[in-house]
Amino acid sequence: MFSENTLKEFNEKVCSSDPVPGGGSVSAIAGSLAAALSQMVSNLTIGKKKYADHEELMKEISEKAEKIKNKLLLLADEDSESFNVLMKSLKLPKTTEEEIKIRNSEIEKATFYAAEVPLKTAKTSFEILDLACSLVEYGNKNAVTDAAVSAMMSRTAVLGALYNVKINLSSLPDSERKNKIINEISELEKNTKEKENNILNKVLL
Repeated sequence: MFSENTLKEFNEKVCSSDPVPGGGSVSAIAGSLAAALSQMVSNLTIGKKKYADHEELMKEISEKAEKIKNKLLLLADEDSESFNVLMKSLKLPKTTEEEIKIRNSEIEKATFYAAEVPLKTAKTSFEILDLACSLVEYGNKNAVTDAAVSAMMSRTAVLGALYNVKINLSSLPDSERKNKIINEISELEKNTKEKENNILNKVLL
């Protein structure tokens, strides 16, 4: 599991000639770091008299960020696993018509899986933006730029993961299932950019 690697070990795996971990896993790790930063800012706010009115909100943010962080670490692993499943399906035999039929079906299933994992990463990373927004407004002002970086990292995680969704969908024929995901992508991209802009506009330095 990548979560058990040191940062140096993970970097070495990324820069190797092995295609995994790739952009999807890196996006998930970026999201986990964004969540960690939000958790840090909330923890720097908890217990401070100046922010006593928002103590419960900060505790709630800290708990949510912890869950998101851990979920994204798991998704980093699952993203690489989904690629391996897809590669396995491409190696299925294709000698007879029956084998070709089975192979095509398995490739389609594996490709949707390889698209849906980074979509989960994108949706999960998107949740961090709401946390960062609250932290910029109500969190410890000495850590406001950390909350801003959390938002920017979240944006990168979302959009990076969505690129991986798109490239997998591009090899699939048009279908209701594919079109539904495409619509989700469009909405998520739009909302992510808007939320990040709103957050950064609140950071007054």
